[in-house]
Amino acid sequence: MTRYIDIHDVQKLLRKTGVAPFIETLADYIRDDYLRWPEFDKSARVANHSRDGVIELMPVSDNDLYGFKYVNGHPINTRRNLLTVMAFSVLADMHTGAPLLLSEFTLMTALRTAATSALAATVQARPDSRVMALIGNGAQSEFQALAFHAMLGIQEIRLFDVDPHAMIKLVRNLENVPYLRVLCAGSAREAVRGADIVTTVTADKANATILTPDMIEPGMHLNAVGGDCPGKTELHTDIVKNARVMVEFEPQTRIEGEIQHLPADSPVIHFWQVLSGDVAGRETPEQVTVFDSVGFALEDFSTLRYLYDLARDAGVGRVIDLIPELDNCKDLYQLVAPSAAPASVAACAA
Repeated sequence: MTRYIDIHDVQKLLRKTGVAPFIETLADYIRDDYLRWPEFDKSARVANHSRDGVIELMPVSDNDLYGFKYVNGHPINTRRNLLTVMAFSVLADMHTGAPLLLSEFTLMTALRTAATSALAATVQARPDSRVMALIGNGAQSEFQALAFHAMLGIQEIRLFDVDPHAMIKLVRNLENVPYLRVLCAGSAREAVRGADIVTTVTADKANATILTPDMIEPGMHLNAVGGDCPGKTELHTDIVKNARVMVEFEPQTRIEGEIQHLPADSPVIHFWQVLSGDVAGRETPEQVTVFDSVGFALEDFSTLRYLYDLARDAGVGRVIDLIPELDNCKDLYQLVAPSAAPASVAACAA
């Protein structure tokens, strides 16, 4: 039996838990799975590119569960009032191959990206970080703001987007968040000045330069979210060269992340090793750190696990007949056969 969770079911779950607590618990699931890194069968996502965007499949599994996500990235969609990112996901039993969960994942992708960003910042940003610049105020920005406010104690967020309506939307959506000050800046440079953390979450499918070296101050942590496919970056290369860079899954990040323009042997540190305490995310208070976040399938796997547990316990979603259940597992044809008396064994023998 397969549990199906649509967008309305996800809304029910989020109303029950609250968005920020959901993100915090999801971050715990993500941490737990990254700490089991050697147990997973991992690969870079499969991407099919077009002139307008990309469609990707993101698989990962451990000994018991398999998860994959279908997701697109089409910045051109906003001209049609369509989401840039749309997704669904499946969790399956590795022992039988049976799908356990089919879920919406557009909203979930925003939530898991925010949870991963904040989790990474807990091991890379300075502990006294209280001010964040948020460059790019589109569909994922509220979740990034809530995650950093809840998990790192960010008290002030400075916004900038080339679309002023996006900034207005974000201010409106965050205006009732307690103990969070939200300010609009006139430029990315103005937003970044004096910030402890800078999150870039822009959507253009281009080799953009949102941040330049002269905008970077000692001790900053950069959460680079928007660069997530070949030719799509946000940071000037010199920033990345001179920073301590943390990646999720290096073979994928070398293709899609901020480090795609650096030599193949350029040094990076790995998220799972930093979470485990084997490697330091930050070596000195003055060091500039970068989380080169492209999004990895393990984060979706963790989200599927959390959703499955939460929906099952709350009785949310419904069981659907996605896979046939047969009286005789060798007789799939019975689903389409005309009504007739079953053939006898004798007739078969004859």
